[in-house]
Amino acid sequence: MAKNLVLWLIIAAVLLMVFQNFTPTTSGQQVNYSQFVEMVQDGRVRQVTIDGLEVQGVRGDGSQFQTIRPQLADQKLMDDLLANNVEVIGKEPERQSLWTQLLVAAFPILIIIALFVFFMRQMQGGGGGKGPMSFGKSKAKLMSEDQIKTTFADVAGVDEAKEDVKELVDFLQDPSKFQRLGGSIPKGVLMVGQPGTGKTLLAKAIAGEAKVPFFSISGSDFVEMFVGVGASRVRDMFEQAKKQSPCIIFIDEIDAVGGRRGNGMGGGHDEREQTLNALLVEMDGFEGNEGVIVIAATNRPDVLDPALLRPGRFDRQVVVGLPDIIGREQILKVHMKKVPLADGVEPKLIARGTPGFSGADLANLVNESALFAARRNQRLVSMEEFELAKDKIMMGAERKSMVMSEKEKRNTAYHESGHAIVGRLVPEHDPVYKVSIIPRGRALGVTMFLPEEDKYSHSKRFLISSICSLFGGRIAEELTLGVDGVTTGASNDIERATSLARNMVTKWGLSEKLGPLQYDNEDQGGYFGAPPAPTHSPGTAQRIDEEVRDIIDSCYEKAKQLLIDNRDKLDLMAEALMKYETIDRHQIDDIMEGREPRPPKGWGDNGPSGGVAAEEPEQAPAPKGSDDGRQPGVGRPAGEH
Repeated sequence: MAKNLVLWLIIAAVLLMVFQNFTPTTSGQQVNYSQFVEMVQDGRVRQVTIDGLEVQGVRGDGSQFQTIRPQLADQKLMDDLLANNVEVIGKEPERQSLWTQLLVAAFPILIIIALFVFFMRQMQGGGGGKGPMSFGKSKAKLMSEDQIKTTFADVAGVDEAKEDVKELVDFLQDPSKFQRLGGSIPKGVLMVGQPGTGKTLLAKAIAGEAKVPFFSISGSDFVEMFVGVGASRVRDMFEQAKKQSPCIIFIDEIDAVGGRRGNGMGGGHDEREQTLNALLVEMDGFEGNEGVIVIAATNRPDVLDPALLRPGRFDRQVVVGLPDIIGREQILKVHMKKVPLADGVEPKLIARGTPGFSGADLANLVNESALFAARRNQRLVSMEEFELAKDKIMMGAERKSMVMSEKEKRNTAYHESGHAIVGRLVPEHDPVYKVSIIPRGRALGVTMFLPEEDKYSHSKRFLISSICSLFGGRIAEELTLGVDGVTTGASNDIERATSLARNMVTKWGLSEKLGPLQYDNEDQGGYFGAPPAPTHSPGTAQRIDEEVRDIIDSCYEKAKQLLIDNRDKLDLMAEALMKYETIDRHQIDDIMEGREPRPPKGWGDNGPSGGVAAEEPEQAPAPKGSDDGRQPGVGRPAGEH
């Protein structure tokens, strides 16, 4: 900041001097040259001062005037002046000081330097207060051992990952314990997991437990538009880390710089590859980095260069997966410490209803619950707010401003009822948890299914049932509106059902006709985004299409027959949705047993209450979202209905 202030002060001083030199100074009356000659010849001029082309004079009465003589030489002027007894004074030309001349001459150079500094700072993202020549320095942020307050107690739901990295803490605290037996700690630890699973938090907890300095940087911070900058930053980062040894270097999103070499347009001269080469040498080159442990995080380990993953560099891979029900409960307890809870809030029940949620999702769930309680001017966060937060995260926020016509609303009710009834009747399908025709997010209506437990694989029967339930909405429209009355609301259902059927045939080996072979090579992409080359003959491709069509047709007919046989329940559920807008699993039980569904709690007092049954049941776990890709569920995009 001080350097910039001095620079701008110098520029301002130069501008002031330049403007002063070019500012004309005038005194007296301005007359033209003809009038001046006439006054001289008439004897009315007493004195003149000649300064180049400028002539300043004094008349006989003492008044002053000024004129500019022409560029052409006037030989008679001096004779006329002397003949009429005019006092002639010559003025010496002003000379600029050496300092002024230097400033004026250096002004263009100063402007160029100022522009260079400005553009350099723009390309460096502001520069962080560093000079324009600091772009080769590391951008890693250093946190001292006193600044890191995170410990393993703040990391929940990843017990296996914590066990894998605990010995890093022991090494950083007491290296001799391993060295006297000839052992060496891994130089690098690669944390692999989906976004939001807590990779960064776990790395910070290692530094917090070991009480060592912690360098944090992103993979994208190494690569700039200048050749060699990334490699320079890598070397500078390790040089700083050696001075702080023992310490931890954490590189987030390392796939930005650690991808396989040879895929770039620049070949071996590509800037990203040069940065990777420098990283490989620093981790395991001629010079050792004793006491410096590199921890990297990525959710794309498949794209990393093999040289980066070999022993001696990233010796160990720690998988930080999605938490199970016990892990989700522990994570919820950690985040719930930050909010005041009402009596009756049970993290275990919430954990049961959030399968597939990452640590970041659960943190967002607790935060949204607190926001709901704040909007209601409550001092405590109750179970009701947690339920509202789950519905918002899984199904999207309610679009209360969206007004649907009666016809559109009834069609949506039949569509969602078709999903729910088919999903309830097919085998091995997740039970129906909630059906709503309140527009949420991109959907006009949503049918939510409840996984009874965490699932890590799916059977063929489950996949067939999922395809059947996906077609339930379209079939319900066909039964009530006719073939010509079917709407576009099932486009997302058709897309997902087709994807499931094709994966069954080409990826998962669940086709009896084509057998357990892989026909899909989507991971082997061509150059520059070109589609992958086919690995099977046109005849095989035709057989794949036929098998996919057979699976779709079979599921469609099965779902259609189920709805025909249960047409009375379809009508009853649609009417319940038209009346209550949202029904839960207890009301769905009433409908499937042929009874009139119970009204929501408080229906007669306050109107619609959002589908909470009048009889207070045990808290039901919420399902996985129908449109978020976690589970084959059912949803209806608003833009397609």
